[in-house]
Amino acid sequence: MKQMLKRIFIVIFVLFILTSISGFMYIQPQFGKLPTGERLERIKKSPHFKNGEFHNFSDTPTITDGHSFWGEIYEALFNKNPNAVPHHLIPTVKTDLKNLPNDQDYIVWFGHSSTLLHLNGKNILTDPIFSDNASPIPSSVPAFKGTTLYSVNDLPEIDYIIISHDHYDHLDYKTIKALQPKVKKVICGLGVGEDFEYWGYPKDKIIELDWFEKYQDPNGELIFNAEPSRHQSGRGLTQNQTLWASYVIQSKDKNYFVSGDGGFDKHFEQIGNKYKKIDLAIMEDGQYDKAWHFVHNLPNEIIQASKDLHAKRILPYHNSKFNLAKHDWNTPLNELTTLAKKEGIPVLTPKIGEVVYPNDTLQHFTEWWKK
Repeated sequence: MKQMLKRIFIVIFVLFILTSISGFMYIQPQFGKLPTGERLERIKKSPHFKNGEFHNFSDTPTITDGHSFWGEIYEALFNKNPNAVPHHLIPTVKTDLKNLPNDQDYIVWFGHSSTLLHLNGKNILTDPIFSDNASPIPSSVPAFKGTTLYSVNDLPEIDYIIISHDHYDHLDYKTIKALQPKVKKVICGLGVGEDFEYWGYPKDKIIELDWFEKYQDPNGELIFNAEPSRHQSGRGLTQNQTLWASYVIQSKDKNYFVSGDGGFDKHFEQIGNKYKKIDLAIMEDGQYDKAWHFVHNLPNEIIQASKDLHAKRILPYHNSKFNLAKHDWNTPLNELTTLAKKEGIPVLTPKIGEVVYPNDTLQHFTEWWKK
């Protein structure tokens, strides 16, 4: 009886929160805006938009069989893992990003899914979040201690922002607003441009792509290819009105895969067959659970996905900054590196802020999450 009363309380509590948020959303810009007008008409023509929302290739329930939505809410509220958040400062490196060599390719990871890729002389920023919270509700998903040493002011001029999808931990209102004077172009999935326009970005700066569409940098050799992922989208109660995506960035001599969020499916093999080789796969590794593995890869699925992609090396991200799952904060890196060693797949594990030189195959990284 006590357990049942707790679950009833959770249902009432969550419904109250959802109702409050739905009213609050209409006056708060951080919640964004659903696609309208010409943008919505283009969305309706997409083969991936059916019955009023975007769909994955395979049926993708948020919660897997044997688990329940309310059960997961209960776990999140009342059975918190004490090791889901580190009990010490995350080790980081403070790099002068504005004075790195322009004639070398490099990558800098900022925690979670935010990375700076300098390829062919262009600066590309993925899913930037430099806020101390990954939620529209203040202090609800705080960043781990030590992970917020970088701000927008530390960044050089940005040629391209790439957005994988519009969830709050990937499309952060405060960061996007602060970045606007530095950004030349935004590349995102269909519909996500509505948020950027709502937040003040000129329409001619926004490039929205459907799966299998591409954009070529007019002054260089970079090609941005939007590819499928198996995920969902939404910043409010109305879900899947904008498109989620992974990306293959082709430079003059290399292919880089940026996974965004998403569970395992046949698209990894299709991408691998299409591009023949991926020199570096920047792969989601973290915030997963067996209860929702259709929308977030488990570590063993990351290994299989990298094989399907024909990836030479993996750089894991989507970890070590926010607590969005039930696992220990360092389990994603522990499990992935252990599995990758057995398979002979090199994994690059830089600290936050540490510079990765993708052309240097001998560059060494420590297991900093174990110390």
